Amino acid sequence: MGRILYIVYLWLFFVPVFLVLTILTAVTVIIGCLLGGEKIFAYYPGMIWSRLTCYLALCPVTVKGREHINRKQSYVFVANHQGAFDIFLIYGFLGVPIKWVMKAGIAKIPFVGTACRAAGFIFVDNSTPKAAARSVLEAERCLRNGASVVVFPEGSRTYDGKMIRFKKGAYQMALDQHLPIIPITLNGPFDVLPIGSLNVRRHRMEMVIHPAVSTDHIDASHKGMQAFADQTQGIIASALWEKYK
Repeated sequence: MGRILYIVYLWLFFVPVFLVLTILTAVTVIIGCLLGGEKIFAYYPGMIWSRLTCYLALCPVTVKGREHINRKQSYVFVANHQGAFDIFLIYGFLGVPIKWVMKAGIAKIPFVGTACRAAGFIFVDNSTPKAAARSVLEAERCLRNGASVVVFPEGSRTYDGKMIRFKKGAYQMALDQHLPIIPITLNGPFDVLPIGSLNVRRHRMEMVIHPAVSTDHIDASHKGMQAFADQTQGIIASALWEKYK
């Protein structure tokens, strides 16, 4: 009975309100950034939109480890990618301004794609090696300007809740800019909305922010970078709920 009531609530209230909030947020970001307020409008409207989405979906959120973030320091945040609600969990509750490194396909979403461009988010184009290299350079430009970026090193959402091996791109950015990596473990978004589904489910979500990992003495070779990626993946795995391991 509870599931039936939630589905009715979902389609009669949550979905229409979410669509309206998304459009209003996107328009606010576009106008605010075009008027020169990128530092404010690239973060706060999206943060509020993300929190409201989690609250309206009736998904309780727990955050652990915010004390590991120094607000005066730039970071490359790396997280496991469980589902669409990863975005709302990180954007809404991380607590610091960020730039997203995201798939190029998001640029095609009406309103959202334009807002992401206006906010200075980075679209990863893997169509050719040159295009991929340009994406990395754009992300490094943001880091040089004092921003922090969020990357999902798996490259795509999980199909079964379990992680696949991390790719090295995020770690190259951090190494090039001499910035620390902060691993983030996400639990629950897979149960709320897994890939390929429109069937949102009410489920608790958790974000665990781990201590920063220095890049000062990392081996820059192909093998060394992959070992570093594997190391941070292990840190993220250490806080996964048992059913995702």
